[in-house]
Amino acid sequence: MPVDHYENFPVASLLLPAYLREPVEAIYAFARSADDIADEGDAPAGQRLKQLETYRAALDAIDEAGLAATRGLPPLFARLARTILDHHLPLKPLYDLLDAFRQDIDKSRYTDFNDLVDYCRRSANPIGRLLLNLFGAATVENFPLSDCICTGLQLTNFWQDIARDQEKGRIYLPQQDLARFGVSEEDIAASRCDERWQALLTFEIARARTNLHAGAPLARKLPGRIGWELRLIVAGGLRILERIEAAGFDVFAQRPRLGAFDKLAIAWRALNYPHARA
Repeated sequence: MPVDHYENFPVASLLLPAYLREPVEAIYAFARSADDIADEGDAPAGQRLKQLETYRAALDAIDEAGLAATRGLPPLFARLARTILDHHLPLKPLYDLLDAFRQDIDKSRYTDFNDLVDYCRRSANPIGRLLLNLFGAATVENFPLSDCICTGLQLTNFWQDIARDQEKGRIYLPQQDLARFGVSEEDIAASRCDERWQALLTFEIARARTNLHAGAPLARKLPGRIGWELRLIVAGGLRILERIEAAGFDVFAQRPRLGAFDKLAIAWRALNYPHARA
């Protein structure tokens, strides 16, 4: 399921039409490698920022030179350039992704939920918008639905990875919400799963679930294999939220994951879509 690592991205699923797998993989390779620069390894911030600048420079070259740019770019970017040009993809979502990855290097706390949603607008929503362009479904009616799904998946991944992110010195839980529920950063560091923590996670999970349900009509609206892919993605995100709840909100003891039974449940829900609200 796509709720893992670069969690908002369906990586060229067999459900996708064959002609879309290569462009999806090209975009994913760009996004994942840039995300890894921001998230993985021990390189100092300055070095990471410099590396991300090479990604921005590549987009600039594609914007300015078009097909001619592919002759002077490394394979990762040349492949992306061909995808952009062949499918007439907008560059702004890719620039937005780079802005979000840069922010991950510079920023490790979020004041309130609006602050966090603004990050999701650049870190997650661009993926859905690029896919809509590939699918020939980039409309003003579909964009808000896609944004809800992508933001919901991003929030789901945040709550799934609280312990992992804390180890990296990063807390995506809004500071305003921590204060509201009386949870401190020391509580998170101590893996303290008490009533305050459970109340906080209940509140945050409801936000993620609301976004996923708000965008879910898009999964019925899009036809064929693409619709099936999206139904599985939405059902997978909702299932992760259920796994967090079933674990008593203890995301510290073990990262919530999907097992074989969960995947059967997801497939059943996709088959009987739309499923009952959880």
